[in-house]
Amino acid sequence: MRVVLGEDLVLLRDGLIRLLNANGFEVVEAVDNGPGLLRALVTHRPDVAVVDVRLPPTFTDEGIRAAIEARAQVPGLPILVLSQYVEQLYARELLSDRAGGVGYLLKDRVSDVTQFVEAVRRVAGGGTAMDPEVISQLLARHARDEPLGALTPREKEVLGLMAEGRSNAAVAARMFITEKAVSKHTNNIFGKLGLPQSEDDNRRVLAVLAYLNG
Repeated sequence: MRVVLGEDLVLLRDGLIRLLNANGFEVVEAVDNGPGLLRALVTHRPDVAVVDVRLPPTFTDEGIRAAIEARAQVPGLPILVLSQYVEQLYARELLSDRAGGVGYLLKDRVSDVTQFVEAVRRVAGGGTAMDPEVISQLLARHARDEPLGALTPREKEVLGLMAEGRSNAAVAARMFITEKAVSKHTNNIFGKLGLPQSEDDNRRVLAVLAYLNG
């Protein structure tokens, strides 16, 4: 599985290269700036890209802007953002096309190598991998809106776990409830949000995220 990496911190970049290579990935190019990242993504068209939000030359938003532009040129290009920051505007733009193959993880919360590798594989396979804090901030943006405001605290908890990319079984395990209970909450959520029900985990996550992103 071919990976393009966009990260300007040398130690972290080298560490990610070793980690990915050790887990069956091939890092075809690792770059440390926005323009170089865009070129690498469009040229290599990798199975997945792992990118930081803030890259040289200005250290603002070059990384994620390059990822969004590359995804416009290569529709469906899987992008996993790995950053210290939650950039809500760009997170919404990245998620807006509902094509799947997107993720947004926060560096200081990625402590489990296995989970990180699974997230990379999930995004490469067209799935989603969202950090709970990213979901929390997107939820907070709509906290006073209807019909999101009609959700119970329990339903909001289920919604957050769904948006991370978890199946009903995974949500049930995390919340220590039955799958039947999760299914009931899920049906209530879709009903209140006016979203079509779906048995496809990725499609339902994308539908929820699209709603949250307005």
